[in-house]
Amino acid sequence: MQLENLSPKEGSKRRKRRVGRGIAAGQGASCGFGMRGQKSRSGTGTKAGFEGGQMPLYRRVPKLKHFTLVNQKHYTIINVEALSSLPINTEVTLNSLLENRILTSNDGPLKILGNGELNVALNVKAAAFTKSAVQKIEAAGGSCEVIAK
Repeated sequence: MQLENLSPKEGSKRRKRRVGRGIAAGQGASCGFGMRGQKSRSGTGTKAGFEGGQMPLYRRVPKLKHFTLVNQKHYTIINVEALSSLPINTEVTLNSLLENRILTSNDGPLKILGNGELNVALNVKAAAFTKSAVQKIEAAGGSCEVIAK
């Protein structure tokens, strides 16, 4: 096989449509562009996105700096400083915090944040921890256990 022997498959190429060459050619007079109007004139026509004077879609939609997450994870969050009032070796879960009135609402799985200081050894079971929260809990002699959400 050589380059000069290559050719398109039979029937895959059609001849160019010759418009404006009389009615016998099939595309005479108006050349298939209709009678009058903006799209029948020569030249470029309308720009991309033009909607006939209506405010175009690209100008109607809000321009955001970021898109919100569709399936965003919502956590019930608490800082380690709020846990410092608990007794030593307490098992900390979402239910125990609600019972002790440290948390007032259940907004989803429990997440422990690392703001503040902790001086009490606690056994914390939560869905998520920040790195600083894990460091502070383990430095105080406690343990962190990630449970299923």
